[in-house]
Amino acid sequence: MRKMLLGICYLLISHGLLAQQIKGHVTDASTGGPVASATVELSNIATLVTNESGQFAFNRIRQGTYTLRITSIGYQAVETKVSPGSENIAIKLQKLNLFMQPVEVRAIRAGEKAPFAKSDISKKEIEKINTGQDLPMLLNQLPSAVVSSDAGNGVGYTGVRIRGTDGTRINVTLNGIPYNDVESQGSFFVNMPDFTSSVNNIQVQRGVGTSSNGAGAFGATINLSTNEVNTRAYAEINNSYGSFNTWKNTVKVGSGLIADHFTIDARVSRIKSDGFVDRGASDLKSFYLSGAYLAPKTSIRVNVFSGKEKTYQSWNGVPEAKLNNDPVKLLEHYYNNLGTAYFTPQDSLNLFNSDPRKYNYFTYSNQTDNYQQDHYQLFFNQELSTRLTFNTAFWLTKGKGYYEEYKPQEEYADYGLPNYSPGGGTAIKKTDIIRQLWLDNSFYGQIFSLQYKGVADQLTVGGGWNRYDGKHFGEIIWAQAGGIDNRYRWYNLKAYKTDVNTYAKYQRKLTPELEVFADLQYRRVLYNIGGFRKNPTLQVRNTFDFFNPKLGLTYARGGFMAYASYAQGNKEPNRDDFEAGMESQPKAEQLHDFEAGVSQKGDWYTVSGNFYYMLYKDQLVQTGKINDVGANARTNVDDSYRIGLELQGSVRPAQWLQIGANLTVSGNRIKDFTEYYEDYDNGGQKAFAHGNTDISFSPNLIGGGTISVLPVKDLEIAFLEKYVGRQYLDNTSNKQRSISAYFVQDARASYTLRNIVAREITLTGQVNNLFNRKYSASGYTFSYQYGSLITENYYFPQAGTNFIIAVNVKL
Repeated sequence: MRKMLLGICYLLISHGLLAQQIKGHVTDASTGGPVASATVELSNIATLVTNESGQFAFNRIRQGTYTLRITSIGYQAVETKVSPGSENIAIKLQKLNLFMQPVEVRAIRAGEKAPFAKSDISKKEIEKINTGQDLPMLLNQLPSAVVSSDAGNGVGYTGVRIRGTDGTRINVTLNGIPYNDVESQGSFFVNMPDFTSSVNNIQVQRGVGTSSNGAGAFGATINLSTNEVNTRAYAEINNSYGSFNTWKNTVKVGSGLIADHFTIDARVSRIKSDGFVDRGASDLKSFYLSGAYLAPKTSIRVNVFSGKEKTYQSWNGVPEAKLNNDPVKLLEHYYNNLGTAYFTPQDSLNLFNSDPRKYNYFTYSNQTDNYQQDHYQLFFNQELSTRLTFNTAFWLTKGKGYYEEYKPQEEYADYGLPNYSPGGGTAIKKTDIIRQLWLDNSFYGQIFSLQYKGVADQLTVGGGWNRYDGKHFGEIIWAQAGGIDNRYRWYNLKAYKTDVNTYAKYQRKLTPELEVFADLQYRRVLYNIGGFRKNPTLQVRNTFDFFNPKLGLTYARGGFMAYASYAQGNKEPNRDDFEAGMESQPKAEQLHDFEAGVSQKGDWYTVSGNFYYMLYKDQLVQTGKINDVGANARTNVDDSYRIGLELQGSVRPAQWLQIGANLTVSGNRIKDFTEYYEDYDNGGQKAFAHGNTDISFSPNLIGGGTISVLPVKDLEIAFLEKYVGRQYLDNTSNKQRSISAYFVQDARASYTLRNIVAREITLTGQVNNLFNRKYSASGYTFSYQYGSLITENYYFPQAGTNFIIAVNVKL
């Protein structure tokens, strides 16, 4: 051991002695001015961006010859060979004299000095982690993020929570265009398989953030950008294979600049997996096509992309008794549900005989979710003067699909049908059926922004409108007893929603170090719901008017930055929240978000801290209460809050070693919570006052870490860690209704071959859950009085040790 420690010390000292610096500055070849925020890549070792003076520096670089690649929007890329000791490298970028900036994205993103907590993931970083899992899984290492997968292996239906808030409170935009489902306000990334293979950059803002388009941001904003211009022709073939028969096949091509004005980019993808959970299979297909016309002051772009998914349903989770393999509790669970015809004989065998961690209640062979979503986007950007630019975009999103399910012993009356009397005999009241629940919707609208950039200030005025036309209908395609026409449609409902918003953002430098930020948004939402499946006669029409102000200060000097901000967010209820009588309609939610942070960047380290206090008014939460039309809906609670500290840091003590970590410590509380549950003994509901409680799915501790080792050139070995503290399944702070804390480690290795057969061939191998931890990442619970108080917990187990290998070829 002593010899090993001495050896490690020797290596560190020797590397430190041999390591030198590569330093330079990037300027505009025509004006001589600095080019800020240019991306500088040093072979496969490190990537950084130039500061406001156009300067960059790589430290602790070993002797050798490296390739330096510099790119910036609107300029031709430059590649040059460099060696350590080069400390005054002058890089001059030639302007392409074309309008290349994705202005529609810049209008809603937080800039480098914006007073908000944010994380950016570059294209190079995306390529490292994009092996076929759904987008939320790629965000796992970001601060305050918790991800989960229904099928257990990150393919199919997945979710992400940021600061404890779920997808219905996370605003998602695609090139500035709203993506959230209009009615549920969640984001179903399964409808965009492998979309990240076309994404150039991801920005995640935590908290309310800056004004955006679409659903209100109550936990975070995720901005995905694909509209950057690829000036060089390319072709890529990406293939991967992993555990659970998981395949990903992607082909990408790009024309580069054609006749100095046109570009075309295209992608086709296929992802298939059996899933970790029994029958948790996914069959996903997608394509992406983008064409652009570029002139010195004008750009026009058309994007057409589509995703088609077929996933076997695994959204019921695993009963706690099954997961723990407790025979007594399992029998109790079985008999508690038997009276509702919840189990068929096949289901019963599955319940008792299947693998506890891979159990899936559904056994019908076509218990599947089927959906196709088509996107059409048109962008127009115009430079009106050297300081003024305008952009607008139009879009149409078409979605259509259904989920099919087997339902045992359904009553004819529940479908508006008379009992079935074959041959005039005894009436049959119940029958097994197979039904499909359909959605057919259109979502269309426009966004715009006008941006002024002066010497000391910037002003952006923007907004947009959108309209959702939705159709909900259900069809019975088979009945065991008969008496039901094929494709019998027992409900056919329509819903409309209109969203209009406008905003103004202003930034001004008060001094060379101090900058003020102000952002004002007005948003109006109109709901028109023509009934619900279980309550078809309940018609809801609501209008909400929101004013969302934001204000902040930023101080920056050298590598140090400090900021403080206040932001207000308002959010309308979801469709399901309105399924209540007219006397108990939900109120809108309001959030006051206070943020303060500091960061310091050095030559070989970065460190930052962000404090947040998010104060909610009328937050909608699950209480178990049944409303006056018999639906279990969310209820407004007067006061709740989240308070936390987010810490991040990274250090690079040597060229071959980089260590990064993040930690979130938080408190998430409802000040006065009352739980309701069914009383089957006496009828009605019971209420139980819990007082001050934890907000569900909001762990008090979240941590992540990455150790990257580069033992030789073009080889990277990374170890990734994730810790998530205890999560409560409801808002009662009851430990018996919770998900235990978990700590999971992954490992990834990648090696790049250059100019051998192809321009680049990258081989990647990743092992997830390295030490085979048995954990669940999500779940749900409900309780009822039946003799005694019975609580049913359900969990979503995640896969044990699993692997994926990938070969990415760039021609």
